Amino acid sequence: MPTSGSEHVPVLAKDRPREAAPGTTVRRFWAVRRIPAALLAAVVLGGAGLLLYDVAAVRAEHSAMAWRRSLADDLATRPLDDVWVLIGAGVAAVLGIWLLVLALTPGLRAVLPMRREHADVRAGLDREAAGLALRDRAMEVSGVQSVRVRTGRSKVNVRAVSHFRELDEVRADLETVLAGGIDELGLAHPPALTVRVARPPRKG
Repeated sequence: MPTSGSEHVPVLAKDRPREAAPGTTVRRFWAVRRIPAALLAAVVLGGAGLLLYDVAAVRAEHSAMAWRRSLADDLATRPLDDVWVLIGAGVAAVLGIWLLVLALTPGLRAVLPMRREHADVRAGLDREAAGLALRDRAMEVSGVQSVRVRTGRSKVNVRAVSHFRELDEVRADLETVLAGGIDELGLAHPPALTVRVARPPRKG
């Protein structure tokens, strides 16, 4: 199923798809994260290349680069409780934690995994597309003037404005219609539904 997000969700299928076994675990899609990987690779490659060049120059009986001699002397003489040492250690720790988070978390929070009807097929639905579909369903309810739908991974918040009919009746109809709409989305983990209905603000 196509999605409307900035990244396309891969869908793999074979000529003879097999039905998924009952209780098949559906996991979230993992982000490729090309930009952080490319930046990290460029920094590591540049640093390693520069250091290798300097080591090769020293082996060829040339003097080491001034920056490496200065850095070695500075690290040998500067105390560990120095402000700049602490700042550098903090920055390195933050970058390391950030890289670990990127490596251990799936990302792609905007893509909701769908139920697997066949073992060889994975599909995802963009959260914005799911919200638009639910909004269209809500606008079909009698008495609804406008609707705002916020779709999360575990919860759908709906705020509707009703210009006639009793609010309790409109809310009940919305809950019924939207519950059916969520089920028809085919999500692996259907989000909980919260509906609020209010009157339009008075003019003047």
